[in-house]
This record gives sequence, C-alpha cells and structure tokens, in this order.
Amino acid sequence: MMRPSDTSPEAWRILLDIYQRMTPDEKLQRTLEMSDFVRSVCESGVRAEYPEASDREVFLRVTQRTLGKGLFTQVYGADALPDEQTIANT
Repeated sequence: MMRPSDTSPEAWRILLDIYQRMTPDEKLQRTLEMSDFVRSVCESGVRAEYPEASDREVFLRVTQRTLGKGLFTQVYGADALPDEQTIANT
C-alpha cells in the first residue's frame, strides 16, 4: 500500500499498525462500511442530478453506474430507464 501524498509518514505508520492489529473479521467489517459509504456518496450524487427521481430510479441509476451500461442492460433490460436519461458507460 502506498502512502497518500497528503499523509505524513508517522500517520501512515500508525494507520498500517492499526490495520495489522485488526482481526480478519474487523477488516471485513471496515471494508463493508467503506463500501456502504461509497454507495451512499454515489446515491447522493444521483439524487442531486435527478431530484425528482423515485427511490427505485435512484437505485437503478446507481446500479447502472456500478455495473456499466452493458451489464446493467443485460440484467435489468434495455427499458429499465428511459433512453434519453440512460447514464453513459464511463
């Protein structure tokens, strides 16, 4: 793991020490928490971009951003979201 440029060497050593002391269960818990956080940030972005969207539409748009347009279409179908509003695969 490379130290981020905005993190001091001392802080980086402390963080690595904390990670090394974690049990596998604790590491998994932290990973799941970070994943939930990233998904909530993505969801907030979709809600800001589409303020009138239903919860289902927000779910679908976040899922499309996560899976990419091709896999999303395979799983949910080409008409899951209106064509003119479909998020491009980035």
